[in-house]
Amino acid sequence: MVEWKASLSALERYEDEYDAVCKAGVAARVNASQASPLSAASPADSAPPPSSSQDAAADAAALDHQGGTRIGPYTNCTPIAEGVTSEVYRSGSNALKVITTHRSMEPHSPRREAKILALLSQCPSVVTLLDVFQDHEQRMVLRFPYMPLTLADVIDRDGDGSTAGHAGTGLPGSHLRAIFHDALSALAFIHDMGIVHRDVKPSALLLASPSGPARLSDFGTAWHPALSAATEPPGDKILDIGTGPYRAPEVLFGDKAYGAAVDMWSLGVALAEAASGAPPFASRPASEDGSQLGLILSIFQTLGTPTPDTWPEARAFKVSPFELWTVFPRRSWAEILPRVDDVTRTAVAAMVRFDGNRMTAAQ
Repeated sequence: MVEWKASLSALERYEDEYDAVCKAGVAARVNASQASPLSAASPADSAPPPSSSQDAAADAAALDHQGGTRIGPYTNCTPIAEGVTSEVYRSGSNALKVITTHRSMEPHSPRREAKILALLSQCPSVVTLLDVFQDHEQRMVLRFPYMPLTLADVIDRDGDGSTAGHAGTGLPGSHLRAIFHDALSALAFIHDMGIVHRDVKPSALLLASPSGPARLSDFGTAWHPALSAATEPPGDKILDIGTGPYRAPEVLFGDKAYGAAVDMWSLGVALAEAASGAPPFASRPASEDGSQLGLILSIFQTLGTPTPDTWPEARAFKVSPFELWTVFPRRSWAEILPRVDDVTRTAVAAMVRFDGNRMTAAQ
């Protein structure tokens, strides 16, 4: 008789292991959540265990039942955000991410997102997945603790979170240090596990207040060395990742073997924006220019056109950045960010650079 485990593919066996990790994590995290408001249960891909359902019902009973939308046991749910594959609602102290597509559209995968978040449950700088369930329409719902702000919100305001001033002044230095310390801690943790976030941006950094703490979220397109291997081998990853001006140049030029360095570029761009009040690069929607040429041009205009000496890795790219481009002079970060302090400029310069010597999150 053939052992049933032997008939499974390597990926199926690996997924079974991850399902077990998710389920085992639930019980451990329920106890931990009683000790700290920032801790919570890890997810399972199936319906939540009885303890999670009871907690959910208790939370729902405590809410105002007037108005809003009902999602599973949660009432008075109000929409707060919308993405390519999901809608996010607030219900009291919960944020509910409702998956609106029934099939995964690579690189988007809510199932993989839940598994990755389960593996990251011990990292305090990554948003905590409290529960996974199906609503009355059989849509997958991920439950998180509600956080009132994102870094994008604070940048759009006055740096201190107020609405009295004008955008463009940048965040106070103490706020920058606290928020980006948490962001770097999160990236160091996930990169150590071989995970690439692939969509780091100000709106993916959730904040409890304008000064932090910060939690990294939006793992819907994250790449994992085992969970993503079947659809995206390490040397043949999807290029349609990232958001607007935070996309790394190697992705724009077709390097499918990119790694964690794309997250560091994105974080560096976000830091430059948070410190100065405006993003260093401009990016129009693809519907306007039909390609990423506008972003490439903006990067080259801002930093200077790269050469084989300043970007040696690009010699191997299928699309060369050294040909058919207007040559723009190289500029220093002191010119680009004249009103930003030296320490912050140095950090930005270490992350937003063409070559392979970008700062790592652990550094």
